[in-house]
Amino acid sequence: MTDWVPAGWPAPAHVHAGTTTRLNGASRDPFDSFNLAGHVGDRPEAVAGNRWQLRARLNLPVEPAWLQQQHSSRVIRVKQNRPAAGASAGIPADGAYAEAPGEVCAVLTADCVPLLLCDTAGTGIAALHIGWRGLCGRVINSGVSMFDAAPRDLLAWIGPHIRQENYEVGADVVSACASIWPETRAAIRPGRPDHWYLDLAGLMKAELQQLGVTQVYDCNQCTYAHKDLFYSYRRDGVTGRMATLIWKASSP
Repeated sequence: MTDWVPAGWPAPAHVHAGTTTRLNGASRDPFDSFNLAGHVGDRPEAVAGNRWQLRARLNLPVEPAWLQQQHSSRVIRVKQNRPAAGASAGIPADGAYAEAPGEVCAVLTADCVPLLLCDTAGTGIAALHIGWRGLCGRVINSGVSMFDAAPRDLLAWIGPHIRQENYEVGADVVSACASIWPETRAAIRPGRPDHWYLDLAGLMKAELQQLGVTQVYDCNQCTYAHKDLFYSYRRDGVTGRMATLIWKASSP
């Protein structure tokens, strides 16, 4: 078992990326043990300690640009000389983009999809938090639009999240998704009466394809199915959050 899932994609060597697991932290049950979110009810000192450990383990150049995620389509540009965020602070957005070496883009998840983007030259990087609302709100388009590079020159990595076999939704979600992606029937599978199983990754791949992003890589790991490694809000309710991060070394 491991406390880090590296992004499996052909990004340039100076671009580092991946997802944390729930292992080897200071948080107590039900946040055990490497919770990185300050808004879930965990002890602030545990979250602060875990965030300090995160920087030390990954040798991060700065504190990540933590976000106050709202299932929106807003993606912010991370700039140098920003103030450090405390355990409960955050910038209201669901994505972060950066170009300056040393900046760290990050999102927190426990079933929603973390999506990382970078261009093949490693000039721009981005991290997006995507649930069904953000997906329907076109947060992926917001992220892709931040890059100067053409979509065909972007790489995308889909991190651990709840997979179709465990993600049951109601008619409202199905209706919202089907109105945007009517051709992706495989992403919506019937379940019990008036319920369906939704393939968020499948819909994301369709959206990326429509935007011209064809170099898409998927870790194929399910947060719900692997309690030993990942937090899952759908499975546990009160729980912690993993972080998915991307950053550039100070020099290529």
